[in-house]
Amino acid sequence: PRHMDSVLDILDALESPARGGSPGTAAALGRGLGVCSTPACRAVLGEPLGTPERPPALTPGQWQLLTELLRHDPATPEAGAVLAPDGSTVALGPLLAGIEAGLRSGGFGRPLPTLDPPADPLLAVTIAEALGTSFLLAQRGDNNATALGPGGCWDDVENPQNYTLRGPPSPVPDPVAVGAMDGAVLGARLARGPLPVAELLRGYYGTGNGSEAGRLPSSYRRRDFGALAGQGRLEKEVAAVLGLLRTLSPTSELLRDVGTQEVVAVAHRAAQEFSERYVECPAIVPRCLWGARPYRGTPAPLQPPLGSVFLHHTLEPSQPCQTFSTCTRAMRDMQHFHQDTRGWDDIGYSFVVGSDGYLYEGRGWHWVGAHTKGYNTQGFGVGIVGDFTTTLPDPNTLALVRDEFLPCAVRLGHVRPDFILRGHRQLGHTNCPGNALFQEIQSWPGFQ
Repeated sequence: PRHMDSVLDILDALESPARGGSPGTAAALGRGLGVCSTPACRAVLGEPLGTPERPPALTPGQWQLLTELLRHDPATPEAGAVLAPDGSTVALGPLLAGIEAGLRSGGFGRPLPTLDPPADPLLAVTIAEALGTSFLLAQRGDNNATALGPGGCWDDVENPQNYTLRGPPSPVPDPVAVGAMDGAVLGARLARGPLPVAELLRGYYGTGNGSEAGRLPSSYRRRDFGALAGQGRLEKEVAAVLGLLRTLSPTSELLRDVGTQEVVAVAHRAAQEFSERYVECPAIVPRCLWGARPYRGTPAPLQPPLGSVFLHHTLEPSQPCQTFSTCTRAMRDMQHFHQDTRGWDDIGYSFVVGSDGYLYEGRGWHWVGAHTKGYNTQGFGVGIVGDFTTTLPDPNTLALVRDEFLPCAVRLGHVRPDFILRGHRQLGHTNCPGNALFQEIQSWPGFQ
């Protein structure tokens, strides 16, 4: 399966000292297979040493999977992606490039070159080059060209084999953005001192499809990447890499007629749009990834921007879900209850919030829900998994809704800037969203 667990098994075999491996083996192999095939990445990490042969430590099946995942093809950037235990989809190319840059800046292997103009090698090989070229190409192309996204779906989250993008691909679809953030975060960790890569990744992603108790470190990638490279720093590094690409072939041709002001504008827009989409706004798990049944009947469209957000607790399940596997199971159980017992067309909520760091798409932004009787066309219904009669969700989950989801809903045009936030009990005969949570939201912006 194209799952991070399969990659970890391969890394274990490659790094085993008994089989002649070391922490840098996987990164060097990845470069030989095509991980670092772009001009700036090669300027930082060097040219590959020819096409590698299968190491004795790997089975033919493992070698086939690795070569398929790491063979760089700009036409299908999603082909190099795997499903991680937290439910996110990660492109291995920028992840392994960041890991090699981190190892080498930490003193393991050959030192990294000094770039001219000066640029951060770690950000150059993970995100800055990809962002700069993507936004430059989008600006040069037709007006409909996108520079970021889209997301996509796996054919089967238990046994992921094929990942399909849900729209025309840009050079930076969601898996590349996620892999780049992870590569930067983990590369920065390795720059402080080398670790076996398999051990580092296992600690970060967890194993076993997210079955462990508790939230995984990888679910904090947006926060951690934002701390490492805020919008201002990212803008500076994109501009620096575009300066470097002027001196390299074949990108010198792409930048031949691009003036300094245009470089500054492209870098500004790239950093701003990337930060808004992948750092400041929370990730929303699409219906296809939690195993949603089809909508029954014909959904009624909403007319955004809406003026209200209604907050709920799910009551059942009563315990917050902290992993991808428990949150997706909760989503399926709620949808079955709403469709089969209540007789509704679909799960009632617009969005559901897990304590794993993610929101889950219910009816979503575009379709009328069944969450707040009499008011479903006027606002979005947001349910937090758990029973919050006497206890609160953890602070991170509260902050996810209050500080990330609500401001992003306004910025994306789904909710009016003067929106009203209400608890479900204010509009119907119910104790929802629980006494503890209702008291908490009374201090939130927009509450009336």
